[in-house]
Amino acid sequence: MGFFGSRISFARFRPTGTRPPAFGEDSLANLEKHKIGNGRAAVASADGIDSGWIAGDHILDRKFDLAKNIVSDTLQWALRIDAFKIPSDLLRAYTAEELEGVAASNPSGQISNRQRREAKERAKERLEEEARDGRFVKRKGFGLLWDLPSGEVLVSGAGAPALDRLFPLFEETFGTGLEALGAGRQAYFLAETRNLTRAIDDATPCSFVPGKSTDRLNWAPDDTSRDFLGNEYLTWLWFILEERGDSLALQDESQVAILAVRTLTLECPMGETGKETISSDAPTRLPEARRALQSGKLPRKMGFIISRHDQQYEFTLSAETLAVSGLKLPAPEGENERVRDEERIGFLRDFLETLDLMFDAFVAIRASDGWEAELALMRQWLIRKDKPAGT
Repeated sequence: MGFFGSRISFARFRPTGTRPPAFGEDSLANLEKHKIGNGRAAVASADGIDSGWIAGDHILDRKFDLAKNIVSDTLQWALRIDAFKIPSDLLRAYTAEELEGVAASNPSGQISNRQRREAKERAKERLEEEARDGRFVKRKGFGLLWDLPSGEVLVSGAGAPALDRLFPLFEETFGTGLEALGAGRQAYFLAETRNLTRAIDDATPCSFVPGKSTDRLNWAPDDTSRDFLGNEYLTWLWFILEERGDSLALQDESQVAILAVRTLTLECPMGETGKETISSDAPTRLPEARRALQSGKLPRKMGFIISRHDQQYEFTLSAETLAVSGLKLPAPEGENERVRDEERIGFLRDFLETLDLMFDAFVAIRASDGWEAELALMRQWLIRKDKPAGT
């Protein structure tokens, strides 16, 4: 749930409004005001779902504290969602017991429809009384980290239903909305620094294989989205690693060493030939991976090990969302837990900077006049015969 584990996963968001000048008691007071419960039972909400903030040490942790929740200019806490649902099998059992009593008290032994309804209502009341101790509540937590220097909010493990709860609660708490930093949005922000946003606005999906149309991406129903740039980015990285070596020059004149490892997921953009997931120490080097790419499938997830400034990171990157999963940070070496947590924050910031610089290297060529020439080289690379595995 938190960001101090051995492996962390998250999607990236950006506040749409003003960020605070610093995190402090006011931040914790805002969280305290909107924490889960606050005297209300989880069954109180109309849809049987309650949501609110928790302090994040564990699923029941509601004690916010400066030392725990504010570390190195980050605010860390969690969203908890409680879903109340009466077990249908237990409701049927309690109803059956009520009906047995009704039948025994009726001289005819017959049960009217009105008595059936009343028996079911009594069974529900019995279950709701039992529910007061929380036995029928399913609790789930999603960690959040708001990094003040970058302004980004990292959210761990939240799918669409959780985000539907998160967005209004975040705005109610902090007075600002959140927008997802998917591939299209991130590309726009990076292109903005180069005055190349028009190229991102005008971008359309590229076809890497002759005769294989990519006008419509099965997983991107929104025609205004530019998140397909994430699929192109992973394809471009694959090309770079095979054709130009395992290091990439970055805008700040540093170098990042890159290995594609562990996992690779490709999918047909037209939804015709399905999805393929390949697990291997070097998945992009396997003939079946190359054949999948040659058939017109596009990468949707890829595992990497990257190294920059003598620090190594292992993770899996989702193409369209740029969400990170299974990130392994370098081991901290501080003498106490507080210092080690601060080191972890430093490593996380360095990792995100490296990730952005890598994506920026792609955006720089994708938004420039040189993209057509680069695309031609990628097409030539792709139509070559399969390379033997391990070469």
